[in-house]
Amino acid sequence: MIQAVKNHQTVAVIDYGMGNLHSVKSALEHVAPEQKVVVTSDPAVVAAADRVIFPGVGAIRDCMAEINRLGFDQLLREQIATGKPVLGICVGMQALMNHSEENNGVDCINILPGQVKFFGEHHKDAQGNALKVPHMGWNQVHHNDHPLWANIPQDARFYFVHSFYIQADESNLVSASCDYGLSFHAALSHNNLFAVQFHPEKSHTAGLQLLKNFLQWDGKA
Repeated sequence: MIQAVKNHQTVAVIDYGMGNLHSVKSALEHVAPEQKVVVTSDPAVVAAADRVIFPGVGAIRDCMAEINRLGFDQLLREQIATGKPVLGICVGMQALMNHSEENNGVDCINILPGQVKFFGEHHKDAQGNALKVPHMGWNQVHHNDHPLWANIPQDARFYFVHSFYIQADESNLVSASCDYGLSFHAALSHNNLFAVQFHPEKSHTAGLQLLKNFLQWDGKA
């Protein structure tokens, strides 16, 4: 549910050295200047925050190495268990899954059941036309009625940069899908956890609306 929230809430953006944190922080401050946005690697700061954002860019092997080294795998489990709203972005979303095919196979945090799969070196559309990998640029997202989609038109375009895509094991986790030669899961949701493959901080009006919705979300579907 989207609700009015108290001013001066704290939003913790987890910093494990693998995210475009400046863009995320700037976008959050733009949509909610009254809230405090903190980029942090301090577990105590994350634990004290009202909301948590888990971004990520780069190779999953490197991301998981830092996540595990810093203990953020357990930290994320603990934060999700509290019921506070948590948002995963791009590789942050992929890291939440069971396993990724990237880097010859990497075990992920195993919070959401599903796999991260490679589009392939010779990826094609339904007509047999070659598609570039990574999937980079704007693409339509078809979403359900989750609160984070409030005031976002159906099939709005979001900005993607990825060579690997999510295939969740359970259909009830899927909050949005996207087509790029195949249909993949562009957003997943489970209780107070929401995760997106695209970059809302780079997705102009629709992306900013999603971030605004997250900052007003009570963590319930």
